Amino acid sequence: MPAGASGAGAARDTDPVPRRRGRPPATESTAIETRRRILHAAAELFARNGFHGTGVAEIGAAAGVQRGALYYHIGSKEELLWHILRDYTTLMLSAAERIRDRGDDPVTTLRALIGSHVELIVAHRRAVAVQLRDVTALTGDRATDLQELRDRLQRCWQAVLDAGYAAGALRTADHVVTNSMLGMLNTVSSWYRPHGPHTPAAIAEILAGTLLDGLVVGDSTKG
Repeated sequence: MPAGASGAGAARDTDPVPRRRGRPPATESTAIETRRRILHAAAELFARNGFHGTGVAEIGAAAGVQRGALYYHIGSKEELLWHILRDYTTLMLSAAERIRDRGDDPVTTLRALIGSHVELIVAHRRAVAVQLRDVTALTGDRATDLQELRDRLQRCWQAVLDAGYAAGALRTADHVVTNSMLGMLNTVSSWYRPHGPHTPAAIAEILAGTLLDGLVVGDSTKG
C-alpha cells in the first residue's frame, strides 16, 4: 500500500463516489464554479499530502462543499486526479504545438519551447508535483489517455530537435536528450519559490542558455 494510505478507510477513498438523489446545482455557472473549487482543493491536497494520503471528505471540506453536494461533481477521487493531470498536460501540449508550428528556425523554436514549458510548470507546479509522485495511481483508460498526451508532447519536442539536427544546427537529436531536458524542466516545480530571486522568465533563460550551450553547433546562441 502506498505511503499515506491506511487500512479500509484509505481503500474506500479510491472507490467511486456513489451518486445520491437531491437538489442539483442551481445554475450551470454555479456548478462550474463549484467544480473549479473542488479541483483546486484536490490539487492543493494531493500536492501536499499525496493522492493516497488525501480523503474525499477532506477535499469537500477544503472546497467548502458538503459531502452530499460533492457527489454531484465527482465520480471518484481518481477522476479528480485525472482531470488535474489531463488539464495541465493539455495546456502544455497546446502551447508546444503552437510554438512548433510558427515556422521559426529550430534553435529559436527550442528556446521558445523551454521558456513556455518553464512558465507553465511554475503556473501549474502543484499539478506537476502531483504527476511526478502520483501519476501511477491512474488506471485503465485514464492512464492510457494521459500517457498518449505525454507522448504527443515528447514527440513535439523531438520533432524540433530532429529538425535542428538535420539542419546542422544541433549536435544531437537523441531521444535521451529530449527526455532528459523535459525531465529537468519538470523538476522546477519542486524547488521554485514565488518570492525567490528569479522570475520564471529568468529561470527559463538560464536553463535555455545552459541546455543550448551543450546542443547548439557553433555560437548561434551568443549575442
